[in-house]
Amino acid sequence: MDKPLQMDQHTLVQAWQEQLPKMLGPGDSMKVLADNANPQAICVHINAAGHQMYGLDFRCTYEDTREVNVALLDVEKAGRSIDEHNATVKELVNDYRRHIHECAQVLHNVTDPS
Repeated sequence: MDKPLQMDQHTLVQAWQEQLPKMLGPGDSMKVLADNANPQAICVHINAAGHQMYGLDFRCTYEDTREVNVALLDVEKAGRSIDEHNATVKELVNDYRRHIHECAQVLHNVTDPS
């Protein structure tokens, strides 16, 4: 376990908004918001590229300055919540979860500047 995150949430959200698009595929779009219930967490909404119109919501909670716990909150298709257990959706979720973890690693120089 590394040091606890000591960063204001606004700066954290801004860093994620700048870095995460670089980790996603062409055509994907995303939004990062502060988690108002937890200053150690952010919420990430990703719109998957393509005709399927998938939208995925994740909560990323910092365990320390390097590691995030990524929880899937919701998957939508064309604006309606759907079951996340089908193979296509599972693959999307796993891919985006990996990109989110990679982003957290890249941002380690921001979350732990010492």
